[in-house]
Amino acid sequence: MSYILTYKKIEFYPLDPKTEDIDIEDIAHALSLLCRANGHFKHFYSVGIHSLNCAKEALARGYSDRVVLGCLLHDGSEAYLADITRPVKKHLQKYLEIEDVLQGKIFEKWIPGLSKDELKLIFEIDDAILYYEFTTLFGESIFDYVPTLKSEPVFDYVESRLIENEFLDTFKHLCERIG
Repeated sequence: MSYILTYKKIEFYPLDPKTEDIDIEDIAHALSLLCRANGHFKHFYSVGIHSLNCAKEALARGYSDRVVLGCLLHDGSEAYLADITRPVKKHLQKYLEIEDVLQGKIFEKWIPGLSKDELKLIFEIDDAILYYEFTTLFGESIFDYVPTLKSEPVFDYVESRLIENEFLDTFKHLCERIG
């Protein structure tokens, strides 16, 4: 079998992704159930809540709705591939290529033409939230610097259904604003 069956029962081909098969409900559902840090945090903390925290930080910084939506969707490919820890992922060249193609299709579907500057802002926020996840949920500092946050991220356990619903509501709201 060369496809995965998604939550919405779409036959999705991760190695040959079609834009029309990428579904926001599949992404929201899967990310709400995927645990960050391979499950090594103090409690279940999903990729979905991480993505929401990133979007809220972008909003608090006054970034454009495109960047806020980019923050919400920046790990969307993980809904179809998995969340692999950074120390391992950086050694998986083929995985990185597959992830890059899929994430690019996700961005192009909902935020076409993201600039390098917009992507830089998205990934700066991703790192900032990652830093605070580790200090809060591990008690460990993972960078030599302390990023500044303008929001107050939630690092508590939140039921997956609530995360999924907030993810979808945030997505719809941003898409309406972007037009």
